[in-house]
Amino acid sequence: MTNLHPASAASPDGIALLNAAQLRQLFRLHTQAEIYDDSSTQPGGLAIYTLSDPRDIRDVRYVGQTRVPRRRFLQHLNHAQLWLPDELPWWVKQPKLRPLYAWVRELYRDQYRLPVMVITAWAATLREARAAERARISACLANQLPLLNVETEILRGRIPLL
Repeated sequence: MTNLHPASAASPDGIALLNAAQLRQLFRLHTQAEIYDDSSTQPGGLAIYTLSDPRDIRDVRYVGQTRVPRRRFLQHLNHAQLWLPDELPWWVKQPKLRPLYAWVRELYRDQYRLPVMVITAWAATLREARAAERARISACLANQLPLLNVETEILRGRIPLL
C-alpha cells in the first residue's frame, strides 16, 4: 500500500493532513501499484473490476467495468475528495453514489488506507461487459458481500434463495 504523508496541516491526532495536490500525487502512485489483474486472460476490451479494502481484497465493496482501469481507479479516488472535511458528500452529484465515496473516505480515515482494484475479467464488447459485471455483482451478493453498487438493490431480489 502506498503511504505518503508530508507535513502540512495537522489533524486532531497530530497526523499531518494532505492537501488536494498532495492527495492527487498519492492517488497517482497508488493506482500504479495497487491494480491487480486476476483475470488469467490477456488484457483487452473492457475490464470487469472490484474495489476492496486492502486488508482483505476478497471483501469486495464495488464492482465496475471500464476500458481504462487506472483512469477509472483515479476517478473513484478523486471523487471521494479526501481533502474536504468529513460531512455529507454534497459534491457527489448523484446521491445514490454517495455510499461508495463515503466508504473510500472511511477507509482513508482508518490509517490512511485506500482501496485496491482487482481486475476479474476482460470482455470484448459492451454487451459482454455488462453481462459479466452483472454476474460478478450477483456472485458477490450470493456470498453476502456488502456491495455499494447502485444495482445491488435491484439484483438482490433476483438471486435465487436455496
